[in-house]
Amino acid sequence: MRIAYRLTFCAAALCGLLSHAQAHNVWLKPSSTVLSKAEWITVDAAVSNDLFFFNHFPLNIEKLAVTAPDGGTVQPENVSRGKLRTVFDLNLTQPGTYRLAVANASLNASYKDRATGQTKRWRGTPDKLAAEVPADAVDLAVTESVSRIETFVTVGKPSALQPINHGLELVPVTSPADLVQGEKATFVLHVDGKPAPGIEVEVIADGTRYRNQIDPVKATTDAQGRFSVTWPAAGLYWIEVSAKDGKTSAAPAKERRLSYVATVEVLP
Repeated sequence: MRIAYRLTFCAAALCGLLSHAQAHNVWLKPSSTVLSKAEWITVDAAVSNDLFFFNHFPLNIEKLAVTAPDGGTVQPENVSRGKLRTVFDLNLTQPGTYRLAVANASLNASYKDRATGQTKRWRGTPDKLAAEVPADAVDLAVTESVSRIETFVTVGKPSALQPINHGLELVPVTSPADLVQGEKATFVLHVDGKPAPGIEVEVIADGTRYRNQIDPVKATTDAQGRFSVTWPAAGLYWIEVSAKDGKTSAAPAKERRLSYVATVEVLP
């Protein structure tokens, strides 16, 4: 039976999830996404009110994973967490496509205090739920949140990306290194490694700080999980997707909320 995924938004931007209600964007912004030879790059990481403009809070990159074309990992260097952004450098020595990702998973609970009747909220890992949330909590509601924030950098000739097979995942049909103004690019959305039909995708161009309207490009995945975008202009773009289902991995969560964002660069 096909599972229908419905667009939803999470409420925890500072933990790596998305929150339009709070008008916060989370993103990784590399200094370059396409390199002709092995080079260093610098990456900005932030939670912001304006897309790609660091004016709110630094992104926590404790769970950053940089995957090299051969499947190995690259360690960030010169990491600095400031008041408004986190910055790090990467030495990219292998030819091919790198994946830079910050993935987070947590449980979110709400319940009423038995003594006062007030609503309380909790966030943490499954192993801490039993210790920190009363076993006799009233109206306990637990959801699982899985988020992914990523970008891609290619040195020389692009290479295939290894599948993640967990949560929402963008599978490029058109390489992230081959995105060109005026041309159509195609992607596939997966949930847990399987094509995800009927999911709405928003693609937003850089420069939201300097225009009155966000003007997102919207698409919906087809029966094979595919969607396409024809890029209206060159520049950085932010791809955003949210969904929910009941495929939780930790009790007593009944609902799983999934979010995904990616930064891509479109060349002239």
